[in-house]
Amino acid sequence: MMMDDELSVPGWTFLTNHAHVMVAISRDPELRQRDIAHVVGITPGAVVRILHDLEQNGYVTAERVGRRNRYHLNTEIRLRHPLEADHTVGELIASIAD
Repeated sequence: MMMDDELSVPGWTFLTNHAHVMVAISRDPELRQRDIAHVVGITPGAVVRILHDLEQNGYVTAERVGRRNRYHLNTEIRLRHPLEADHTVGELIASIAD
């Protein structure tokens, strides 16, 4: 039986976990890594690896605020795949914004 706060994550989705992490950050830049893991439906270790990838490639920066991180998306950077290279992270986020 699923609790109200548990997410049901399907076997596959149209967006990657990297994109899901960016969407989560765009909705709440102060989410903790374990909270990102929960909303995306992945392990905290996967979140650490994804955030590392995103930071290394300039998509995300982390700012230390007290004992927590505040994440910032670089919305001007272009998407990586050649099919989407004419579009920015900001356009992707805007297209699926709540």
